Amino acid sequence: MNQSVLDKSNLYFSLFPDHLSYIDSCLEAASYKLKDYDNISDFENDLANINAYEHIDALENPKNLIELDDKTLTKGDYIKAIKCLIEGKVFAEHFAAGEATRLKLGTKFLINVQKDLSIDKIAALINQEKGEGTMTSESLIRMYPCCNPLDLLPLSLGVRHMLQYAYDLYMLSKRFGYDPQEVLSKQTMLIILNESTADIIIDEFITNKFYGFARQNVLFMIQESYHGINLKNKEVFYDRHTPKRLHNHGHIAIQQTMFNQIFHMTENQNRNYLTCDQFGDILKNMEIKISYNIEDLDYLTGSIDHEALALALKKNNEHYNMLMEVVPNNPDSPQKGGMAAFDPILGQDVMIESFQLNGIENHQIQFLNKNINYYLTPYIAWEMVKTQGLKMHVTVKDGFIYFQPVIGDINFLVKTAIFTRKNARPIKAWKSASTTPLAINCMHMQDKQKGFKEYARLFLGLIS
Repeated sequence: MNQSVLDKSNLYFSLFPDHLSYIDSCLEAASYKLKDYDNISDFENDLANINAYEHIDALENPKNLIELDDKTLTKGDYIKAIKCLIEGKVFAEHFAAGEATRLKLGTKFLINVQKDLSIDKIAALINQEKGEGTMTSESLIRMYPCCNPLDLLPLSLGVRHMLQYAYDLYMLSKRFGYDPQEVLSKQTMLIILNESTADIIIDEFITNKFYGFARQNVLFMIQESYHGINLKNKEVFYDRHTPKRLHNHGHIAIQQTMFNQIFHMTENQNRNYLTCDQFGDILKNMEIKISYNIEDLDYLTGSIDHEALALALKKNNEHYNMLMEVVPNNPDSPQKGGMAAFDPILGQDVMIESFQLNGIENHQIQFLNKNINYYLTPYIAWEMVKTQGLKMHVTVKDGFIYFQPVIGDINFLVKTAIFTRKNARPIKAWKSASTTPLAINCMHMQDKQKGFKEYARLFLGLIS
């Protein structure tokens, strides 16, 4: 169900041609949201209500989930998915801007577990996170048979991420009799970076020969960060003396619609920027866009989800433009997270971010968002964000206001299907110290894949 631009009380923004217009819109939104508050402290104390989903009291359990099992897809569906990959019609979006805040290790993309972590350091981080009276670090580490960082290849998480995608495409090409180099050269992708580590990561791509992908098809975007918004005498202002912060993952989708934000590196190591229309034309030529989260640990041993890709392409024939996956919450140990629900006012299943679930307890969340999005005919979702924007949720950090648009809110702009699997697996993501042993175990399994080490040698050279 498509939504038209809503009234000002819902604060959906139109096209932002540049960052200054985005800041102006943030100021306008902050002014409106703060009109009934005397100070930011009172505003902060009411954030749960301010960000609450507008139909929260009407929500029901989802009613239209697709259950993906061995009967959902045909052989023809899988063949279509493979053909889409081979022909370079899948646009891959890799989020590499996030910081490992809870791990205190900087940008996640650059974390090299073999070099940056030891068993003792992992144990200390877990004990610091878990506190007294909880499972000890030793117990958590013993749960996983391969948890010694020294046993891993000396690769950063980002290098592992990019190598796995290239390796999977390489192996797929060989399996079906295609030239791997030709297949890799047809792939197009966008790497989302942050301001502090962008140059380092771009240099890595150049040094590592773009992992086998064509230089001109590896696009980059540096996610802008913004100062906080302050309040003085009931007037809001953009305070350049405040810390700069990223505006969440939804801002990535917004920034992609701004002018001259996306570029590729030339042979002379210069940035060649695309116009907004040029990037739109690339998306028009794609059948699907997949957004990959660098925290996803299942990705490390299988970056291409053939089932989900085949399902997405099948739903494209039914004029869906977005596919989202959910997993059942564990009733014995329910987690917090984005929630799938049925909104009877909209008449559809929707996905709602965790900070909007005011008053909803973890045990009331039946299905959790897995945070991997598929955009069918991706130009349509891009165009909707360009013309309508995303709802601007708000947060307060260190006494200042920042916005946090949500990329999953695209499900309110385009026709969206939500699916779960008959034998759904729990979410495996590296988000904290306590999931570090699991992360190392998954990296160990990645290193043991047949031919993975040899493929890495083609581009890195330094692996013994």
